[in-house]
Amino acid sequence: MSIAIRLFMAVLLLVGMAGVPVPAAAKEKNPAQGTGLPVPRFVTLRSGEVNVRTGPGVRYPVEWVFVRKEMPVEITAEFDTWRRIRDWEGSEGWVHQSMLSGKRAVVVMGEQRTVHKEPAREAPVVARAQPGVIGWLSKCRGEWCQVDIKGYKGWITRGDVWGVYPTERFD
Repeated sequence: MSIAIRLFMAVLLLVGMAGVPVPAAAKEKNPAQGTGLPVPRFVTLRSGEVNVRTGPGVRYPVEWVFVRKEMPVEITAEFDTWRRIRDWEGSEGWVHQSMLSGKRAVVVMGEQRTVHKEPAREAPVVARAQPGVIGWLSKCRGEWCQVDIKGYKGWITRGDVWGVYPTERFD
């Protein structure tokens, strides 16, 4: 086949493909769009060893490693499959989405806190929780949140924990 014929067929092929629609999945995705879920939001660490990077990708160096499974963190930004997170002490970095879970937990803040049987200060005491202790979050009503801290189920004031927003409705 001569060069002229090959060139003509190549041009014909390109012109013919110009009108072919591109499937939606094949179009470029904007990596800054993330999941579409609200940001910021609270989640928990899925693993007992989570690399925290300086940027959104494996090409960025690991700055430190979280070693506390189920610790609550706050997602502050999304980029493709990467999430910038902040812990209860204010440390920030990027982790892969597969290292995060949608389960909700809280960290006891400040000093020893009281967990009550009912959402009232005069209710019987179920447990006393030390600062840094993690508990599962069940729901929040007004200033009170229902938690499960190492099998002790009860109510703690919202201001005594980190991992739920001041006015967030959580059921």
